[in-house]
Amino acid sequence: MREAQVRRVWQRVDGVLLLDKSSGMTSNSALQAARRLYSAAKAGHTGTLDPLATGLLPLCFGEATKFSADLLDADKTYEADVRFGVVTDTGDSEGQVLETRAADVSVAALEAVLVGFRGPIRQVPPMYSALKRDGQPLYKLARQGVEVEREARDVVIHALELLTCDVDRCRLRVRCSKGTYIRTLAEDIGRVLGCGAHLTALRRTAVGELSVVDALSLDALAALDEVARSRHLRAPDALLQSLPAITLAGTDVQRFSHGNPVSVGGATSLAAGTRCRVYADDRLLGLGGVDAAGLLCPRRLVAAP
Repeated sequence: MREAQVRRVWQRVDGVLLLDKSSGMTSNSALQAARRLYSAAKAGHTGTLDPLATGLLPLCFGEATKFSADLLDADKTYEADVRFGVVTDTGDSEGQVLETRAADVSVAALEAVLVGFRGPIRQVPPMYSALKRDGQPLYKLARQGVEVEREARDVVIHALELLTCDVDRCRLRVRCSKGTYIRTLAEDIGRVLGCGAHLTALRRTAVGELSVVDALSLDALAALDEVARSRHLRAPDALLQSLPAITLAGTDVQRFSHGNPVSVGGATSLAAGTRCRVYADDRLLGLGGVDAAGLLCPRRLVAAP
């Protein structure tokens, strides 16, 4: 007689996990694997990494998912391996080779080209991306051999550092704004050099103030027992540390928690539109925003434990 399968009991888990994603898996498959390890009823991520890429993938469980969008706007830092002289249809090593050229790139030539990619630039998103046209992801159209016109977008390369350079290969460290495609950056650098290029490896090392140094792989998490694993969950406000903090007391706690604006001294000193993390003692109440009158208005509220 076949043994009955054990039914998983999903539970409320609130927190942020810094995952070091391995290459070859999608961000969603990594999310679902981590969710099962914690038996978390609700989970989400803060922006995808390509299957080829490794590195920091912050995951949100429970109430922390309410703040996942806040990390989408954060700057990202990557280390990228680029090969010159080979152009692929995807802009990375997983695509089909379209063209090969001789490449003998010197440090001086590459440094001269990199200057033009620092600061605000415009990028045309790649066809192999999750952006949608008429509800259809561009990568699905690309797989059908269809190419559509894409509008160039404004992005900012805050820092672009050459780490190594060896004839037809280099490694770059990039800190950039949201919406930047490192594959496209590699292709554009190769285009300006005149030899073409594609991305061979990509590792995300930071998202905002969060670092991959503090992240764990799925294998490392799976090897831990439940208690040890729970210690690697950060509080939901880990995604909000760049925002000013305001602590409420007395009747203001209840008013704010019920969705009403409150008048507090800490808010009047902040500019209208400023977002704040709001607490009662050490307990996170949610995300607030300062209006034109200096009132602190609830934006997202955390459910009580």
